[in-house]
Amino acid sequence: MKKRPLILSQEDDLYEAVTVLRRGGVIAYPTETFYGLAADPFNAKAVERVFALKRRPADKPLSLIVKDMAMLKRVVGDVPPVAVGLIRRYWPGPLTIVFEAAKDLPPVVTAGTCKIAVRISSSPVAMRLVTELGSPVTATSANPSGSPPAATVRQVIDYFNGTIDIVIDAGELPGRLGSTVVDVTGNLVTLVREGEIPYSELSEGSL
Repeated sequence: MKKRPLILSQEDDLYEAVTVLRRGGVIAYPTETFYGLAADPFNAKAVERVFALKRRPADKPLSLIVKDMAMLKRVVGDVPPVAVGLIRRYWPGPLTIVFEAAKDLPPVVTAGTCKIAVRISSSPVAMRLVTELGSPVTATSANPSGSPPAATVRQVIDYFNGTIDIVIDAGELPGRLGSTVVDVTGNLVTLVREGEIPYSELSEGSL
């Protein structure tokens, strides 16, 4: 019988979750849309574990959640002017922006693309986690590749029971469409994936 992960309430102290992440562990945590899998992006072995857990193709980069602009600048090489308006209008929230990656990010995170997708989350738990950790975390959805994203702890456990260390329980999440993803590395805003924020709104309001 597989060992169940430690389940924390969203009101609990996150010391145990932070300790696990610092030791190279993987936890599930709530975002503003679905549950995500958090690992330390600067720990290549932890990131490799996330890929293995999700059975994620090695050529698909992971995304990150950061606390603020200072933390963003630790993981990206540059914040181009075209990104500034998007950041001011949509962060925190479900807009993921693809930047040129900082040189010290392990290549496994970027899948060798030298790009990294980042957002500031509007989830209070996600923000507590990166604040208390003092570092970004991975933000890939808590599901095996090809399966529906997890909106409940039950779904997370069914997917990963016995293979992740901690689940932070925030009840059933809104789900919806996931974050919208845009790429700003070419000094233009290019749609990668339409999600919670319609691309037409981005085009009309920010570009």
